[in-house]
Amino acid sequence: MPLWKPDPTFYPSPRQAVSAPAEKLAYVAAFDRSAEQPDAIAVLDVDETSDSYGRVVGWTDLPHRGDELHHFGWNACSSALCPSSPHPHVERRYLIVPGLRSSRIYVLDTKDNPKAPSIVRTIEPAELAKAGYSRPHTVHCGPEGIYVSNLGGADGAEGPGGIALLDHDSFDVLGAWEIDRGPQYFGYDFWWHLTRDVVVTSEWGTPSMIEDGLVGELLLGRKYGHSIHFFDLRKRRHLQTLDLGDQHQMALELRPAHDPTKEYGFVGVVVSVEDLSASVWLWHRDETGDFAVRKVIEIPAEPADAADLPPILQPFGAVPPLVTDIDLSVDDRYLYVSAWGIGKLLQYDVSDPFAPRLTGEVRLGGIVTKAAHPAAPDLALAGGPQMVEVSRDGRRVYITNSLYGAWDDQFYPDGVGAWAARLDVDLDNGGLTPDPRFFPHGDEFRGRRVHQTRLQGGDASSDSYCFP
Repeated sequence: MPLWKPDPTFYPSPRQAVSAPAEKLAYVAAFDRSAEQPDAIAVLDVDETSDSYGRVVGWTDLPHRGDELHHFGWNACSSALCPSSPHPHVERRYLIVPGLRSSRIYVLDTKDNPKAPSIVRTIEPAELAKAGYSRPHTVHCGPEGIYVSNLGGADGAEGPGGIALLDHDSFDVLGAWEIDRGPQYFGYDFWWHLTRDVVVTSEWGTPSMIEDGLVGELLLGRKYGHSIHFFDLRKRRHLQTLDLGDQHQMALELRPAHDPTKEYGFVGVVVSVEDLSASVWLWHRDETGDFAVRKVIEIPAEPADAADLPPILQPFGAVPPLVTDIDLSVDDRYLYVSAWGIGKLLQYDVSDPFAPRLTGEVRLGGIVTKAAHPAAPDLALAGGPQMVEVSRDGRRVYITNSLYGAWDDQFYPDGVGAWAARLDVDLDNGGLTPDPRFFPHGDEFRGRRVHQTRLQGGDASSDSYCFP
């Protein structure tokens, strides 16, 4: 009788995950802003020993146009090894790929031909609407199935946004995850502390607030999301809301500690309407046992000549950092913060999460600076470090440059192009160095823009663990 074994890319603890073999391939969401071509999943060779290292080596076109691929994720991960999980034998095999504009979700199989993933299922908007949601955004694999956050409600409703649950095996939409959603109306990201049965969620806005670009009146009116919420994972009920203050607009990416004995995490805030700064906040348990939140990182805006700015920023005479993604290394030591507006990736030592220390930064792109990559020193780059993926061993960081089509057009009206980069990490002392061999860009992406990256076998933001 054959012996069933867990997927070898699953690790019960972050301590073991950091010793995992290095990734060989990376999957990148590529989308056509004009919707004249289908969106695609591009496959990058990230094996340093390969002759095609740093190049696009695979491609899968999707069958429709105008999906606008954005965030995506794996069907299964290390949470399958948690004692409460009934799914120890699922495989990290399928990519769950939502279209943020179309509300369509694709399931792609990477097992038989990893360089040419095949589409095995398409979940149409009407099926997702059975859960009461539309505009799928973030995908996480978890103990009960595949969790997908959504920005919109069903049947054309603006909201509320929330989380839909998909079956691990059939990919059927099981329904809305929330039993009692409390006061949360805006949807965006979510993560959890599995061993504490706590889910954390964040806020962006409804579809009409984001799909045609940033709405200045709503921003200055402090109408975008500015709170994080806590739910009971098992009971699926709202527990607590923490408001960061309505000047702190768009509380987006959530990154909880990987160590399952810890109960803290970080949330990035895009912009303050008071001074255009961006910030990172820490949530944690306070002495009463409730959750509390405090600002631990602030990144100021950079002054600029109005003539060098896009119309949306000219009245302010400055470039906001626009923190649009953060990522935490598996050992919980380094937090990476993408400042998409000024074209910086920042590295902080968060060994003491209450007192982060800046240990490294790299400039690439930026609204004003347009900083070049070492591989092409004469090429002014548009866009900036946006989506961030950290390898499980923490030695490599991958970035891509597009935020969201309509927002790209506002902040980079001359175009963002398409590029990806790898940065090497000094684990002992901190610091980041661009790899001069890794810079796929331009025509390699066939006229598409590039958003998120997922590493074959998992990365720092793919897994959650139940053992220390």
